[in-house]
Amino acid sequence: MFGGFSRDLGIDLGTANTLVYVKGKGVILREPSVVAIRTDSGSIEAVGNDAKNMIGRTPGNIVAIRPMKDGVIADFDTTATMMKYFIRQALRQRGIFTRKPNVMVCVPSGITAVEKRAVEDATKQAGAREAYTIEEPFAAAIGADLPVWEPTGSMIVDIGGGTTEVAIISLGGIVTSESVRVAGDEMDEAIAQYVKKKYNLMIGERTAEAIKFEIGSAGTPDTADEMDIRGRDLVSGLPKTITISAVEIAKALEDTVAQIIQSVKDTLEQSPPELAADIMDRGIVLTGGGALLRNLDKVLSDETNMPVLVSENPLDCVAIGTGKALENLHLFRSKAGITVRSNRKG
Repeated sequence: MFGGFSRDLGIDLGTANTLVYVKGKGVILREPSVVAIRTDSGSIEAVGNDAKNMIGRTPGNIVAIRPMKDGVIADFDTTATMMKYFIRQALRQRGIFTRKPNVMVCVPSGITAVEKRAVEDATKQAGAREAYTIEEPFAAAIGADLPVWEPTGSMIVDIGGGTTEVAIISLGGIVTSESVRVAGDEMDEAIAQYVKKKYNLMIGERTAEAIKFEIGSAGTPDTADEMDIRGRDLVSGLPKTITISAVEIAKALEDTVAQIIQSVKDTLEQSPPELAADIMDRGIVLTGGGALLRNLDKVLSDETNMPVLVSENPLDCVAIGTGKALENLHLFRSKAGITVRSNRKG
């Protein structure tokens, strides 16, 4: 189906990070979904890592924005520009005769038809020959090597930056799923709000994210870790350093973790009894950056009375699954939640 000179791409277009999988090469690009724009001219100043380093540090005429919000496109033109940059980066070594690539992009399972079309249009505008979309939890399950084609239930919980996708998969399709717009970004926001409320200290999103990685945990932390953090004192307006504990951060994350656990319970409640029995045997698999939150697997296991496993490569699962899906398109063109929009012009 695909020409010999094409190099097809699978893209995990995430709220926090974008990953690009090249057919036959694996994940070759992993950069933040951030674009820095000059407000006076509207021109793009930087994309990806360079743009993320500018967040909270830009002069008045440059603004660093995330064009994706809660897993969907919030700023169409900027997203298309960002994708064009990532596709060009991924294919920069291609030969002069290489035609436009076929691109598969993952989308949240709760996405509307309008939002899905926006992703497809942005992909085509970025230079794709054909634009495909695949539902994120299905891609994550393929990337985690779950037996998605077999008549057995597999449960995946993909916790990204903007959304948490929970799905039960069997026979090449999603049987039941939940998509909640609560994930890594909400955790960062909860930490920032807690610090602001308790210590009258304003911290940026990068600091909040660093706290989450360093000492964040679900449930009671195993160790009494502490961390020094810097921010702006809201009373004096001056820079200030405080020491915060892992116990406090666990408390700050309580509500967000509870919402993720509830979405897992809701999905299990909707599952057919036979598939629930399969999941009891095989366990629940966690993917995405949120899966790395300490003790989340243990807390989820305690709440559901089921085994919970963190996939081998949680950050890359969706991108790997998206790429594998593109390589095996013939297997499930008619089955899974994949749609295609063609952009054939010669």
